[in-house]
Amino acid sequence: MEETRLLLGDEAIALGAVHAGISGVYAYPGTPSTEITEFIQTFSPQVRSRWCTNEKTAMEAALGMSFAGKRALVCMKHVGMNVAADAFVNSAITGVNGGLVVVAADDPSMHSSQNEQDSRFYGNFAMIPILEPSSQQEVYGMMKYAFELSERVKLPVLLRIVTRLAHSRAGVRITDAIAQNPLNPSNERSNWVLLPGNAKKQYASLVKKQDLLKLESENSPYNIDTDFEKSGQGIIACGIAFNYVMENDPTVPVLKISQYPLPEATIKEFARRCSSILVAEDGQPVVENLVKGILGNGYPVKGRLTGDLPRMGELTPDNVGAAMGIVQEKSFSTSENVMPRPPALCQGCGHRDVYNALNEILKGYEGARIFGDIGCYTLGALPPFRAIDSCVDMGASITMAKGAADAGVFPAVAIIGDSTFTHSGMTGLLDAVNDNANITVVISDNLTTAMTGGQDSAGTSKFEAICIALGVEPEHVRVVVPIAKNMEEITRTIKEEIEYKGVSVIIPRRECIQTLNRKLRKKRAAQQ
Repeated sequence: MEETRLLLGDEAIALGAVHAGISGVYAYPGTPSTEITEFIQTFSPQVRSRWCTNEKTAMEAALGMSFAGKRALVCMKHVGMNVAADAFVNSAITGVNGGLVVVAADDPSMHSSQNEQDSRFYGNFAMIPILEPSSQQEVYGMMKYAFELSERVKLPVLLRIVTRLAHSRAGVRITDAIAQNPLNPSNERSNWVLLPGNAKKQYASLVKKQDLLKLESENSPYNIDTDFEKSGQGIIACGIAFNYVMENDPTVPVLKISQYPLPEATIKEFARRCSSILVAEDGQPVVENLVKGILGNGYPVKGRLTGDLPRMGELTPDNVGAAMGIVQEKSFSTSENVMPRPPALCQGCGHRDVYNALNEILKGYEGARIFGDIGCYTLGALPPFRAIDSCVDMGASITMAKGAADAGVFPAVAIIGDSTFTHSGMTGLLDAVNDNANITVVISDNLTTAMTGGQDSAGTSKFEAICIALGVEPEHVRVVVPIAKNMEEITRTIKEEIEYKGVSVIIPRRECIQTLNRKLRKKRAAQQ
């Protein structure tokens, strides 16, 4: 019996994947992708769904499940693709056995990210199929199609979404689920052992598949030519941008693109009926560049590169309408009456006490620098603390502190969160130990992955052992409890370890105030 559910885009992906028969979901939490895995963990306990240490381990574990013949889903935000890239690109060379779908959640306008990178570049780079849904209903049905496509062409499939789709809700019609694949490990050893001789053959096979992938796109149910006979400008609308076009004028000639590689024959036929083309795509001008190449320099193609649409940030119904030549009666914008609320560390957060202690001690060192990392503690760069001098990418704090110390900066202090440390900080610490770098590393441990909602942190209760095993001298692995009454002890500890000529680690440990409050609320509810 068919039912309708109100779902986030992330939840529609999750439910669609479960109903497509996945046996495992592998992910590291990152906005706007986190809710996909959380939904599966709640809705479908029979699916393997524990959080991974980072995106690379997630991609590799999913590839292992595919090797075994079962369907697997990998989820990450766009910058996580950088971490997973080694395994991701090589998975196109090995090919797949069971269906493998990689969800990359891009973040145009950088709502919670360091950049606006577009994951479609990765799909094109790896030469695999890319799907880009336009709605919650479409992405729900697209999941089954994606796994079938993956198994049909024997390649991973990249599903690219953006923040507005991930975090908006719509009614979704639910259909029947299919069973999981049986265990059927691959016997094609030469496909999976990427020695140069095997890899060359596999790469040649991937190149030969490109004509098949183009044919799949030409015949895709998700690439739709509206076939309106209006003359003048036509629009190629990718993914969610299709909605913005339809909101402005549902009768305009539109070629909706939601499957890549681009269907070149369809694009050429569409262009033949139009005097010019506007490319509407949320993200970077990936399709606009490719369409220019397909149609040649003499054909007028407009979009982000020409200034008809903004070069950066999200598309909106307003700026798409303006590019279409439609004057807006009422602007789509946030209310001018809403007061801005700058982000800040929670009241009662242990990171506050850490920054207070660092600032107090480092006032006595003229050349002191603090190298930060990715997490809620990054807010220590803002008032009232202003305690971080850099924040670049996951794990960069330790290695940047090492490089700065190599150059003569003293003291060079790195501050990194517990989840970020196990994600990509451990290798940097090993580099520092091997070179006996004169740095102080602060692993601010709040016992969870706090910034993305309180997921499990991979290294909980293991950090002292990890640091000692990596070669930090045991007497220079110090644990403190960051609360105001312990400020004298914390500042003394920081001072002592800064003066130590070598690698030292300080672990301020106190549970995140938000996860603690949730635990207490659940406990009180259970007692009532």
